[in-house]
Amino acid sequence: MKSIYLAGFDVFRPDAKAWGATLKLLCNKYGYEGLYPLDNALPSGMSDLEQARWICKANIALIHQADIVMANLNPFRGAEPDSGTVFEVGYAAALGKPVWVYTSESRSMVKQVATAVMPSPSGRVHIDAQGYAVEDFGLNLNLMIACSAKVVVGTAEDCLAELDGGRGQTPSGV
Repeated sequence: MKSIYLAGFDVFRPDAKAWGATLKLLCNKYGYEGLYPLDNALPSGMSDLEQARWICKANIALIHQADIVMANLNPFRGAEPDSGTVFEVGYAAALGKPVWVYTSESRSMVKQVATAVMPSPSGRVHIDAQGYAVEDFGLNLNLMIACSAKVVVGTAEDCLAELDGGRGQTPSGV
């Protein structure tokens, strides 16, 4: 049975362990073993920094163990996905693992965060509230994610259903 590392800010939910169990049951429904970051038991007696380092190493070990990474990239604490989850997606992509991500956000980055249009040497550029350019490729996530992972608009189960249809492989061209 192939295994899936379940990345996402879900570990910060008030019901994080119960939600992880639900995600793992969904994985089983589609014939996969779910690996959830909170499956690791944090040793006691560590300083905060030691705990942080232990969690980082344990999560990286789970990514190495997994055949596939599936990540919740819904907006978290703002317009962008959780930065730790994005790290895990990039790490898995660098390892050559199939990466599948899901988000409920279907709108392009421009429609999500652009607040104005400014003239530029190439014509015009969309900018956000802080005055920074917003990439305009029609993608609903940053191009580094959208071009290295299979993006599913929907829920974790929608992602698993599509993943199952592709037998766990990231479609070619992604």
